[in-house]
Amino acid sequence: MRATQLLHDLGQSLWLDNITRDLLNDRTLERYIAELSVTGLTSNPTIFDHAIKNSSSYDQAIRDSAAKAKNAEELFFELALEDITRAADLFRPIHDRTNGVDGWVSLEVSPLLAHDTASTLVEAKQLSARANRHNLLIKIPGTKEGLPAIEEAIFAGIPVNVTLLFSREQYLAAADAYMRGIERRIKAGLNLKVGSVASVFVSRWDVAVADKVPTQLTNRLGIAIALRIYKAYADLIGSPRWQRAFNEGAIPQRLLWASTGTKDPKAPDTLYIESLASPLTVDTMPEATLKAFADHGKVGAVIPAGGGDSETVLNEFAKAGVDVDALASRLQEEGADSFDKSWNDLLKVISSKSAALQTAA
Repeated sequence: MRATQLLHDLGQSLWLDNITRDLLNDRTLERYIAELSVTGLTSNPTIFDHAIKNSSSYDQAIRDSAAKAKNAEELFFELALEDITRAADLFRPIHDRTNGVDGWVSLEVSPLLAHDTASTLVEAKQLSARANRHNLLIKIPGTKEGLPAIEEAIFAGIPVNVTLLFSREQYLAAADAYMRGIERRIKAGLNLKVGSVASVFVSRWDVAVADKVPTQLTNRLGIAIALRIYKAYADLIGSPRWQRAFNEGAIPQRLLWASTGTKDPKAPDTLYIESLASPLTVDTMPEATLKAFADHGKVGAVIPAGGGDSETVLNEFAKAGVDVDALASRLQEEGADSFDKSWNDLLKVISSKSAALQTAA
């Protein structure tokens, strides 16, 4: 049995961290669902930037939509929504079978809105309405300004993927925003079945401290941070506050491991997948990591609800001069900046392609 099936059977959802029109057109995504136990999908500006830049599969759609779109951003969302809704339809049977727990796809609001609460909420509502798919998560960054938008989106019944979370404290703030939205729905007598995941970025921690810590600590920070956050997640799931909400009909906001591709060429390519096996969570994998894990990955022990040795390891990093709180803030800022850059690059690609295609027509 493939390792992907074993991990799925353990209770962890495997999502693909990629989308391209070619994946849809050549039915590769369907094959991943059937053969590699993939039950959902995530996207981000960088993924779409690479997809549109490196493929001619979008050219006809760009020709058809260019005249109607007011600007490159509007044209992008036309292209992205077509891909995302096609993927959502492929995952809809899983979504229905799991009663809304799994089978989700994600689309991000403009990353330029990461520090604009009101505009983030407006765009989240617009994208959700335009897609008109029950299994679409709108990605909203877990920045200070994003948290109120997350609460309001949940209260409005819009499923949310909280992105750009790095630390326990950032995760707890995002989880609290989700719960505030749910508790407001309880008071208003509204249906509580509003899906959400909280996406914790793992590998970027190790990239940030590479060559700055002793050899014995290489590639251990991301996993230690993840274990610390998993303890907080397990504590929340078991807390009276969350259990009261579940008793009313809410579904858990699941923890999602993101940035799980190994960046260090000397480390195993399945390092983070094998280290973070955990029921009632999601692991979203780059395509290369998914295929590597299916080919030669191993499913080990489930990570401990108590966080294992995470605090001991984190103390070692502190002794080595790593301030994880300061680094978490920096990583969130850098992550937002990176998505901004990809977003601007993406819009430039769309603009230039649109102009070139119209000239050639």
